[in-house]
Amino acid sequence: MTSVHAKRYGWQVFYGLAFLFVLIPAVVCWAADAGKTDLSKTPTVKWMLKPVPMENAEAKAEAEMKAYTQNIPGTDVKFDMLPIRGGKFLMGSPASEEDRVKDEGPQHEVIVEPFWMGKCEVTWDEYEQWSMGLDNLFRKHTKAKATAYDKQADAITRPTMPYLDMTFDMGKDGYPAICMTQLAAKMYCKWLSAKTGHYYRLPTEAEWEYACRAGTKTAYSFGDDVDDLDDYAWHYENSDEKYHKGGRKKPNPWGLYDMHGNVCEWVLDKYVPDLYAKSKGKVIKNPLVIPNSTYPRAVRGGSWDDDPETLRSSARRGSEKDWKMQDPQIPQSIWYHTDANFLGFRVVRPLAKPTPAQAHIYEPEAEILDDYSEAQAGKQ
Repeated sequence: MTSVHAKRYGWQVFYGLAFLFVLIPAVVCWAADAGKTDLSKTPTVKWMLKPVPMENAEAKAEAEMKAYTQNIPGTDVKFDMLPIRGGKFLMGSPASEEDRVKDEGPQHEVIVEPFWMGKCEVTWDEYEQWSMGLDNLFRKHTKAKATAYDKQADAITRPTMPYLDMTFDMGKDGYPAICMTQLAAKMYCKWLSAKTGHYYRLPTEAEWEYACRAGTKTAYSFGDDVDDLDDYAWHYENSDEKYHKGGRKKPNPWGLYDMHGNVCEWVLDKYVPDLYAKSKGKVIKNPLVIPNSTYPRAVRGGSWDDDPETLRSSARRGSEKDWKMQDPQIPQSIWYHTDANFLGFRVVRPLAKPTPAQAHIYEPEAEILDDYSEAQAGKQ
């Protein structure tokens, strides 16, 4: 047996154990609770518990916002969140910018309200606490009693098991999670909110660009000289054709790592190529284009597999059906983009907790879950 086959066999054994000890009990619990409110389809703010105490994580006003480290309760996993002050900026690129693409213009003014943003992209260490049920396995191993937060988080839908190792042997501990659909990324945020009592979600396209630019107006957050890109980003010319651990390059002026390159990042919006033309001459506050179809949805930042011009602050991209080309399932999974080994995400937490109506548009679409469950004949 080759080393590659041995690795994949090891993952198959792990996935099998996770299925036996985590997902089967979860399905049994789901069946027993079928008559109760489905938390996966109900806006999180309607049932979320008060925040788990976390140093520097509370603020009533923008001036009180501080960087903090979020521990995922019941696990030994942590990640850093940075405060992003609200403000106004020019979204898109000027006509004079080199390598500019038509969907980046015309530039228009956008107002963004304050939020916290993950210092780095969500890692496998964080993501698999939900997707593989590692938080449950950790509790079983330590014989810890489930808290009220754990019980709510356990009620959030988890993905079906992947049929192959989604890291594609590129690395795991400390590396960004990849190959998930936007719905899966949204569901992780929902689970994380249940686990912590803080409202986490994906950024909007405007929030993402605002944070990426970090007050700059140049092609990249470090300037216009592409020769400096290697200091800040993993891209096709320096990545050795794989992603890398987060935070190994220089951060942008606001302390965020890998906003350019490493992996592309999901945002909440539908991708609309001529969107900016419709916004010309207007000042728009907190824009969001709510998706009304599975494709295309917006992705930002460029990746280890992209050329430098695709990593510019204003560069935009829409998701594609081909990202599921290798998926053998019928219907194809709502959780995985098996061909998008360049795609991940990072989380934000708005200073102002959303209303239920706002949360409804930020969170996983119940219709997708219902349709998939029906197509799977109740075997999801």
